Amino acid sequence: MTPRILWQPSVEFQQTSHLRRYLDWLKSDPRYGLDFPDYAAAWQWSVDDVEAFWKSVWDFFEIKSYTPYTSVLQGAMPHARWFEGATLNYAEHIFRNYTDERPAILFQSESTDLKEISWRELREQVAAMADFLRSQGIGVGDRVAGFLPNIPEATVAWLATISLGAIWSSASPDFGAGSVLERFAQIEPKVLIAVNGYRYGGKAFDKSGEVQQLQNALPGLVATIIVPYLPEAGSEWTATTSWATATAATQVPLDFTPVPFAHPIWILYSSGTTGIPKAITHSHGGMLLEHLKYVHFHNDVHSGECFFWFTTTGWMMWNFLQATLLAGATMVMYDGSPGFPDMQVLWRLAERVRLQHFGISAAYVLSCMKAGIVPRELDLSALRSIGSTGSPLPPEGFDWIYAQVKTDVWLTSMSGGTDVCTAFVGGNPLLPVYEGEIQCRTLGAAVEAYDEQGRPLLDEVGEMVITQPMPCMPVFFWNDPDFTKYQASYFEDYPGIWRHGDWLRITSRASLVILGRSDATLNRQGIRIGTSEIYRSVEQLPELRDSLIVNLEQADGESYMPLFVALKPGFELTEELKKKINKQLRTDYSPRHVPDAIIAVPDIPYTISGKKLELPVKRVLQGKALEKAVNLGSVRNPEAFEAFLGFRM
Repeated sequence: MTPRILWQPSVEFQQTSHLRRYLDWLKSDPRYGLDFPDYAAAWQWSVDDVEAFWKSVWDFFEIKSYTPYTSVLQGAMPHARWFEGATLNYAEHIFRNYTDERPAILFQSESTDLKEISWRELREQVAAMADFLRSQGIGVGDRVAGFLPNIPEATVAWLATISLGAIWSSASPDFGAGSVLERFAQIEPKVLIAVNGYRYGGKAFDKSGEVQQLQNALPGLVATIIVPYLPEAGSEWTATTSWATATAATQVPLDFTPVPFAHPIWILYSSGTTGIPKAITHSHGGMLLEHLKYVHFHNDVHSGECFFWFTTTGWMMWNFLQATLLAGATMVMYDGSPGFPDMQVLWRLAERVRLQHFGISAAYVLSCMKAGIVPRELDLSALRSIGSTGSPLPPEGFDWIYAQVKTDVWLTSMSGGTDVCTAFVGGNPLLPVYEGEIQCRTLGAAVEAYDEQGRPLLDEVGEMVITQPMPCMPVFFWNDPDFTKYQASYFEDYPGIWRHGDWLRITSRASLVILGRSDATLNRQGIRIGTSEIYRSVEQLPELRDSLIVNLEQADGESYMPLFVALKPGFELTEELKKKINKQLRTDYSPRHVPDAIIAVPDIPYTISGKKLELPVKRVLQGKALEKAVNLGSVRNPEAFEAFLGFRM
């Protein structure tokens, strides 16, 4: 059955979109002369002729390069080389949008009112910070690490770092010191920029002790800059510089150091739930081209609009959020809990700043739905898109947005990841939104669903793969000179083909449904089941707060599939409730979706970035020691594992 269409772009919406403007440009520009009847044809060209497509992105956005490139693409995955010979700077392309007509940043936190940062102030602070970093000997290739919340100082520090050709890396202060060290120790930063503490959920967290631990454990540091974000936190520091001192210089010009296209721009990290996090290194030019493409064509962000995404500096969406400055948009930042003092706090921010683009996680949408809030009672008349990522958004989430937020909003569910710091699949201003489905494969992303033999599937669940290189793919993993970790992460299953680790179904309409991570596979009688299907079904029950399911393979070839549920206060897991859960799964899907057992637990373990820890739970249940099954420093609520340690099949 074809799902309902929840939104259709108007003719005006389509005609004023960047994507429409780009397709019209491809037709009119004599260098290309390409006329596509629809988006599907344009996408097919973009993955069949990847060199021509990415060259067109370069030309369309008038990339400033200090030296000409000699070729668009050389080699193949995982050793593809893009735009060799070109030298450029990502930060310089951001400051092409400098204006006195609107702010560059709007910022609010739990403890501070809305604050504006003008483009002039942003440029002056970036120039001053770059001058300070330069005075400390920071230059091309050096690493600068940020232990910072989602605050304007983090943006200033990042822009200053990359303007010099240095390499940025960040971790959120809600990470423990051990978890941060596992990341930063790999890259040996020369400068650490950190807050003394932060507030979350109405509580203060003093991080001065952790900062001193980082200083002691990172021997290559030449400077530590302290942002006094929490007034009551520790202030006795050794060998540090205050943020005010580091940005005190005035009348300093902002210069940009051109670097090769493949030069690293930042280092992101895998979740690190089962070992030391992989240090995923992205390129200056690759990120510039991809972010220009996605922000304009698939998010349709226009100059002068306000763009928000709720994130921390430990999630790749923070890096993606910065990219909206490439479109001349005002970046809206919020630091704090999305549920404090209540679940309406972010929606009230959207009303106050007259937000055009509102980005959140699927988990947040479902939390709002369960809390019973009604954002449509606010004035959200300026809002024209809602973005969702982090995990699959179920149809109920789609329905809630159109029923309780806004009937004519463009919902762009997207999926990609830290590996590419963008989305392979996501929004499209020319196509309808179907209930529970992602609109399209993005331009230049050759996404397919493969079976075990490497054959593409349609309207069937398969492994999500990418068959053509993209400039945003990592240039390497830090400290992985022979590409051993890189190869093992993406290319072991299908030689020369990127395996992403998601279950994917591509529909006959070319829309997409992601059904969860394929490394936490539920295989019932030869049928692959996405974990998101289970959660989508059972978590709509009013008694359930959360759930987690795993499939445990037995020595006799059989399997055992328990469902763990965390109940809302006031409810117990009675036999009647178990029957209700099983009936829900059987009705929504099939008897194969019914678990072998339902077990109540106090809580479900999550990563700090908000993803359920299915695979570590599975490993614990299979008898692996907790410290070998999961890196607890990457877990938001490690105490949740206690119930699983005591579980016996």
